[in-house]
Amino acid sequence: MVSRLSLPGVVFSMFLISSCFPCQAQLSSNFYDSTCPHALTTIRTAIRRAVSSERRMAASLIRLHFHDCFVQGCDASIMLDNSPSIDSEKFSFVNNNSIRGFEVIDGAKAQVESLCPGVVSCADIAAVAARDASVAVGGPSWTVRLGRRDSTKASRSLADSDIPRATNSFSELIDMFSRKGLSERDMVALSGSHSIGQARCVTFRARIYDNSSDIDAGFASTRRRNCPSTSGNGNNNLAPLDLVTPNSLDNNYFRNLIQRRGLLQSDQVLFSGQSTDSIVTEYSRNPSLFSSDFAAAMLRMGDIEPLTGSQGEIRRVCSVVN
Repeated sequence: MVSRLSLPGVVFSMFLISSCFPCQAQLSSNFYDSTCPHALTTIRTAIRRAVSSERRMAASLIRLHFHDCFVQGCDASIMLDNSPSIDSEKFSFVNNNSIRGFEVIDGAKAQVESLCPGVVSCADIAAVAARDASVAVGGPSWTVRLGRRDSTKASRSLADSDIPRATNSFSELIDMFSRKGLSERDMVALSGSHSIGQARCVTFRARIYDNSSDIDAGFASTRRRNCPSTSGNGNNNLAPLDLVTPNSLDNNYFRNLIQRRGLLQSDQVLFSGQSTDSIVTEYSRNPSLFSSDFAAAMLRMGDIEPLTGSQGEIRRVCSVVN
């Protein structure tokens, strides 16, 4: 039996269908092809140079994009400095004295501005930089969807509540990623970025000194050498998240978890008798699967609540609104 809809009913049905499509439908990989055709090559060159100078910068740029997207969506709000109208996310609990890479984004932005003033957003540069940083340390590539615009506001309180912490429990992590539209598999894949980068002693001190059964004793002993047990002593001492291949974005991170050698508690909970154990095991055995899932998860994360069209602005300088 064929149902009949009135014209208003058809219009309303079309609205319902279109409203189901997320904002990423407005993003496009060729967004700047005509307005700034050399933008992506310019950004890539800047990121390669930065990572070549300091390998750790690759992890910092991926993390910068992640922390941006988890607060208000991927809108470069994390880059805004304090001002009478801005409570900067840079000084939230998770970001303060920790988040880095701003000068690399600023440098790439300045170069792109010299080519195409007022065209390419800081949010898009951060998204492209994360992809180029991955490639620079042997990780996967993906086609970045573009067309994000920059926020005119920031939220330190949302940064405090929405960005995962090193001490989060498994259920807390599941909830935080789910609220951003990301699955358990996305969460595990994105956590694989901890195959590179370093962590501060203050973020893993409790884990290496609590003598629990979920940490390898020899691993804990090694990590204690540069992280004193006394709170406040050596808080900012750095340690590689992955001791084996600290400068390569690979699947060794997952092998570490199976051996109970995850440096952060929020890493080890991914392999602790929970529903993600099987995903960790898959990735530990299949580097190609991890790479493809990581790329797909980065794409989905980059699509979180972008500002598009006439929303927001294209900042001239990433740290201040126009």
